[in-house]
Amino acid sequence: MNWITNYVRPRINSMLGRREVPENLWIKCPETGEMVFHKDLEENKWVIPASGFHMKMPAKARLADLFDDGAYESLPQPKVAQDPLKFRDSKRYADRLKDSRIKTEQEDTIVAGLGHVQGVKLVAVVHEFNFIGGSLGMAAGEAIVKACERAVSEKCPLVIFPASGGARMQEGILSLMQLPRTTVAVNMLKEAGLPYIVVLTNPTTGGVTASYAMLGDVHIAEPGAEIGFAGKRVIEQTLREKLPQGFQTAEYLLEHGMVDMVVKRHDLPAMLAKLLRMLTKQPGQQALPAPVAISA
Repeated sequence: MNWITNYVRPRINSMLGRREVPENLWIKCPETGEMVFHKDLEENKWVIPASGFHMKMPAKARLADLFDDGAYESLPQPKVAQDPLKFRDSKRYADRLKDSRIKTEQEDTIVAGLGHVQGVKLVAVVHEFNFIGGSLGMAAGEAIVKACERAVSEKCPLVIFPASGGARMQEGILSLMQLPRTTVAVNMLKEAGLPYIVVLTNPTTGGVTASYAMLGDVHIAEPGAEIGFAGKRVIEQTLREKLPQGFQTAEYLLEHGMVDMVVKRHDLPAMLAKLLRMLTKQPGQQALPAPVAISA
């Protein structure tokens, strides 16, 4: 604990009537360097207004934005063993979990909900990248399996928004076991004849890409999202070759057939509803009649 920062400075500020300025009041666009007020960014769905750069969006905010009127049923987080390997690197894994839970106010990286998107009932699963890089561990794997089971019981589609650096190394082989488990869960949806759509967000890499993130009936990607298995630097060092410009971006993968479409965040709810109506043979929403001009 820093005694001066955490005790002395707040006491002085309170006596002098000073207010602390939040560190994240302004956010810098990684593409242009533009500084954006965080409230403006939040109101624009975490998309930089001028450049259109898609920043990482908090998982709970994404669910609230996706579902009609922000209303949905939160699916419970399954209980799993905590720190089964008693792992420790520069910090104890148990402490990393505790810090991430305080930071994100979530039990683990996966948040799931059941609701309607423009009238279409579905289960949505979202990765929270700020929780240990959205890494796939036992809790995340179990949450995805339970979400698939809920979609099957509700007879509705499932849409997943991966954002991950891959498997969680602190759980070793137990983390890697989630790859086949989630693959089996996705196959449950397919056997039930239910659509499974993947919306690839920035970044989607490692074991997540090697399992459920590439098993969708339709693969959508957000603009500029980094998608791949190994990192660009690792591939270049292995091949001893310079990779093409824009390699592993959503646009590059669309051009080479790995992604079906690239859709801006503002257009995602409408596109998902349209696709799911087609896949489930539901009638489309009726357009409102055009206003009729009445002459005096």
